[in-house]
Amino acid sequence: MLVDPNRRSDRPKVSLKRIPVPVARAVVDCGIYRDGQRLAGRFGFAEALAQVRDNEGGFVWLGLHEPDADQMSAVAEVFGLHPLAVEDAVAGRQRPKLERYDDTLVLGLRTVAYVEHDMHSTSEIVLTGEILIFLGPDFVVAVRHGEHSGLRQVRAELEADPDRLRLGPGAVLHAITDHVVDTYLEVVQEIETDVEEMEQEVFSPRSRLAIESIYQLKREIVELRRSVIPLSLPLQSLIRPDSGLSKEVRRYLRDVADHHTTAAERVHDFDDALSALISATLARIAVRQNTDMRRISALVALAAVPTMIAGIYGMNFERMPELKLAWCYPAVLTVMVLACGGLVVIFRRNGWL
Repeated sequence: MLVDPNRRSDRPKVSLKRIPVPVARAVVDCGIYRDGQRLAGRFGFAEALAQVRDNEGGFVWLGLHEPDADQMSAVAEVFGLHPLAVEDAVAGRQRPKLERYDDTLVLGLRTVAYVEHDMHSTSEIVLTGEILIFLGPDFVVAVRHGEHSGLRQVRAELEADPDRLRLGPGAVLHAITDHVVDTYLEVVQEIETDVEEMEQEVFSPRSRLAIESIYQLKREIVELRRSVIPLSLPLQSLIRPDSGLSKEVRRYLRDVADHHTTAAERVHDFDDALSALISATLARIAVRQNTDMRRISALVALAAVPTMIAGIYGMNFERMPELKLAWCYPAVLTVMVLACGGLVVIFRRNGWL
């Protein structure tokens, strides 16, 4: 039986209902910290915040990894987060920035990671991610995007230092920021090695480095610069007395700002160095092309002399008296050899061959 393709189906359309994913799927860790120590036990974020506020002491540190809109809305409802900041936490790909919503600070950080690669092939060199930190009087919510931006080590190191934990949520803000800036310095060190290797390769006598590899590294440097340099203004805002952070936390953050300045300056230097390498490579390619053209021109000239002489004597005119002479053939060959030999001497003296 033939079915008319233009006939509309009488079956009702079935709409698939979206099943919400529990918030626990996005929670990496949630802990209550009081007097520099983490309280024993496992807590949901709502239960943890309620316990902190009921006992009027300590703070909650909640870590989330790539939450969706529904999961983040549930967290925002408990902690009282602003909808605009929540939207940024879900969307990701934000520039480093610092914003204040009432008594909550929101700090956006871009994370980076170095990828091992072959210098002679174009590949991804720098991975980027994001951490958005919500800092309140009694809570810290860290939202991560990217697989390389884990904070498990940061939490463990901070839990091993009760004196810093007693500084409150500001200590967590400093620990995360310090960790991110330290990764900037590590990536910068790795890329510095790549730039030095490229410089040696470009200026080596028999370089086989393609200019595409330099462009690739320069593009990755641009991505790194977009992640590192914009963090300067938020850090300067955090170390000001009106930032709302304690004096001791601001001292720690001042050291982070110094490290960040070092990383930013080196990233800027890399960009200039790669621009110089591109110019040097283009100049070297131009010189190589000119050398090749001179060699080709010399070979063409060497071929043109015997061709011209042979062409003249190949016209077969009857009134060419030298054609009848016995010494004509060896004389013509001798002239060809001497002319080509003279051209070879001249071209080699001028560096064309």
